[in-house]
Amino acid sequence: MANIIAIIWDCDKTLIDGYMQDPIFRKYNIDAHDFWKKVNSIPKELECKGIRVNADTYYLNHFIKCAHNGTFPGLSNAALHEFGKEQKFYPGIPEIFERTKHMFSENKLYTDYGIQVEHYIVSTGFAETIRGSALMPFVDGVWGCELLDSTYNGEDVISEIIYTIDNTTKTRAIFEINKGIGKLPEINVNSKIPKELRRVQFENMIYIADGPSDIPAFSLVKQNGGSTFAIYPKGDLKAMRQVEQMRADGRVDMYAEADYSQNTTAYLWITNKIQDIADRIRNVEKAKILASTSQTPQHLT
Repeated sequence: MANIIAIIWDCDKTLIDGYMQDPIFRKYNIDAHDFWKKVNSIPKELECKGIRVNADTYYLNHFIKCAHNGTFPGLSNAALHEFGKEQKFYPGIPEIFERTKHMFSENKLYTDYGIQVEHYIVSTGFAETIRGSALMPFVDGVWGCELLDSTYNGEDVISEIIYTIDNTTKTRAIFEINKGIGKLPEINVNSKIPKELRRVQFENMIYIADGPSDIPAFSLVKQNGGSTFAIYPKGDLKAMRQVEQMRADGRVDMYAEADYSQNTTAYLWITNKIQDIADRIRNVEKAKILASTSQTPQHLT
């Protein structure tokens, strides 16, 4: 079994400077602030009426309505994929993905023990937009919201919600990465696998996200021995205070400004943590081999 180091990323405001839907709003001349204000108000109104709503994913319904009422004409999965090409990433993205993915690929000190780095994105956003982005050559799996097209007024548009990820069910995605779902076809979410045989051990995970909404995922990874890292936009004092509070509360190990360029705090911390995990795995594997190797017979005296 390979020794996988998994870097698990949130997307909006972690990799992207803003929200992945911003290019959609630009194309259709929609004011993003007004759009989100309206969308976020509806779950609150419904909850006041005693109707339970998942506020994290309600926006998907509104996007489908807009695709059918002429606000977002022609908004299909193919269009969502194309919007992936217009994402505004923070500095150093996707370069850090490529560098870390191949960090040990030509070093026998690590490849001999099956040590390799994989990247996963777990997002409440559109999975298809992520798949259309410049990140995908370096990404090993995407968990996001999935929509189904249908024909409306003679063209394909998004019409049904078929899979969702919210800020709580991100933990389910992390368990699926832990078990190897999507990598091992014979494994599913209900498969019972001993901890030591799971494809990605929790202590070999690094979870990277931007704020309090990711506390369930931060907590799951950290409580199981993994590492956690928070990002905040440069110059945003309010956001910095939020992540500092999470550090003080023991939710995250470290945080930094959202810049992954070489020699920045984020770059150095992430690459150093990957190196630390790789060295630990290597030392453990070497110890196993030594412990199972019998000593060379000696002449009796």
